[in-house]
Amino acid sequence: MTHTDPNGYWDTQMLWAVEAAPMGVLLLGPDGTLGHANPAARHLAGLIAPGPQSTPQHLLGLVPDEAWAQACQKGQWLGEVRVGDALILEVGVFCGADENAGRRFVTFTDVSARSARELELQQRHDELERTYRRLSGAQEQLLQSEKMASIGQLAAGVAHEINNPIGYVHSNLGTLREYVSALFGMIDAYSTALAAPDPMSQRDTVQAQRQRLDIDFILGDLPQLLDESREGIERVTRIVQDLKEFSHVGRNEAMRPSDLVKGLESTLNIVWNDLKYKVKLEKHYGEMPPVECHPSEINQVFMNLLINAGQAIAERGVITLACGAEDAEAWISIGDSGCGIAEESLGRIFDPFFTTKPIGRGTGLGLAISYRIIEKHHGRIDVSSRVGTGTTFRIVLPLRQPAATA
Repeated sequence: MTHTDPNGYWDTQMLWAVEAAPMGVLLLGPDGTLGHANPAARHLAGLIAPGPQSTPQHLLGLVPDEAWAQACQKGQWLGEVRVGDALILEVGVFCGADENAGRRFVTFTDVSARSARELELQQRHDELERTYRRLSGAQEQLLQSEKMASIGQLAAGVAHEINNPIGYVHSNLGTLREYVSALFGMIDAYSTALAAPDPMSQRDTVQAQRQRLDIDFILGDLPQLLDESREGIERVTRIVQDLKEFSHVGRNEAMRPSDLVKGLESTLNIVWNDLKYKVKLEKHYGEMPPVECHPSEINQVFMNLLINAGQAIAERGVITLACGAEDAEAWISIGDSGCGIAEESLGRIFDPFFTTKPIGRGTGLGLAISYRIIEKHHGRIDVSSRVGTGTTFRIVLPLRQPAATA
C-alpha cells in the first residue's frame, strides 16, 4: 500500500532509501496518519494478517501506547514485540524535534531467527554451566577420594602410631592403679597410727609398712609415669587432629593465610610410621611468612610427595625438607635419595593414571591431583631427578592469591 504525496512532504530521495531498506518502515504525517509503507513493511503486514484485508495499519497496532509518549519525549523508543508463537519484531518509534517537529516514522525488523539463535545459545550456555558444575563436583569427589585413598594406604601405620601410645598409657594406668592402692594403704597406716593413744609407738609399724609398699620408689616413679601417659595422650590427640585437618574438604571456604611449615609437619606426623624405619630426615627451614591457600589441599600435596619419596627409597635413605620465601613467593622442597625417575618418564609424571610403581602401589592420580591443586593456587611444581641419585620436588606458591580469585 503506497500513498501519494502531492504536497512534496516526502522527497524522492528519502522515499528511495525507505523503499530499499530491508526492515519495514512506516512514515507518518504530522497528524499521525500513515503516509507511506515500504515493501518490507507490507510483507510483514501480510505475515501478521494474511489475506486481502491486510494493511500496514496492522503494524501500527503493534506499537504500545507508552512507546509514542517516550518517543515524543526522548526522540525514540526501542523494544521487541512478539506476534504469535514464531514471529518476533524489533520495533523502533522515532519522533522529530525542532525543525523536524511533527515528523514520525516507525521501523519493524524481523528478529525471529536471531532470537532463536540467542535462545539456542543461551540453552547451550546453561547446559555448559550445568556440565561445568557436574565436572567441578566430580573433580572435588575425585580429590577427596584420592585423599582418602592416601590415608587408606597409611591406615595400618596410623593405627600403629595410635596404638603404640595407647598401649603404654593403658599399661601405665594399670601400674598407677597399683600405686594408688599402695598409697591408700599407707594413708590407712598413718590414720591408724594417729588414732593410737601414743602415735609415736606406731612409728616402727608405719616405717615397716612404708618399706613393704615401696613408697619411696612410687614417689619417684609416679611423676614420670604421669608424664609419659600425658605425652601418649597428646601424641594420639595430635594424630587425630592432623587426620581431621587433612581429611577436611573445605569446598566452599575462602583461601586464608596459613602456616605451610605447620601443615608440612602435621602431614609428616601422619605418614611418619611409613617412613621412620628407613628414612633419615634433614630439615632446612628458612623464614616462611603465612601463605594464602586452602591448607587441607596443600597438605594433600605434601602427603603425596612424602609418600612418593618414601616409596622411592628401597632400604635406607634421606628425605630432605626445605622452605623459604622470596619475591612475594614461598617455596617448599621435598627431596629424596631414592631410585630417581627416568628421563623419558619425567614429562609424563603429572599425567592422570601414569605411574612407574608396581600394580597395587599407586593409582597414578597423586601427582596429577597435586599438579591441579598447585595450579589452582596459581603456583607451580618443579621437579629434578636423576636415576640412582634421587628426586626433588619444589612447590612454589604466591604469598597472596590474585584479587579476583581471592
